[in-house]
Amino acid sequence: MFLQILAMAAAPAAEGGEAAGGGLLQFMPLVFMVAIFYFIMIRPQQRREKERKAMIAAVKSGERVLLSSGIIGEVCTVKEKTLIVRIAENTKVEVLKSAVSQIIEKGETPNDVKA
Repeated sequence: MFLQILAMAAAPAAEGGEAAGGGLLQFMPLVFMVAIFYFIMIRPQQRREKERKAMIAAVKSGERVLLSSGIIGEVCTVKEKTLIVRIAENTKVEVLKSAVSQIIEKGETPNDVKA
């Protein structure tokens, strides 16, 4: 704001009555808001998504997983895009890797997953 006042006072008025260079300073608050939005919203989301992809890529046979549907099971087979998960005795289901929301360590209870 101080820069806007300084620019208007120092710059002579153009033919249209608008201060020269005032157009650039009018966009500074918009640029500042976009930068704030990027660092508060977009960048943390990209970091979380990167961590999630790394977790899904690291899923191995024998690990317990929590699926997005709330089902807990043990990974039997890892395929390219899917997993075979045993959810009960003699019950196996094939799910997409993207359905894994958490890898559960032995003896650990699943954390509440935030949607």
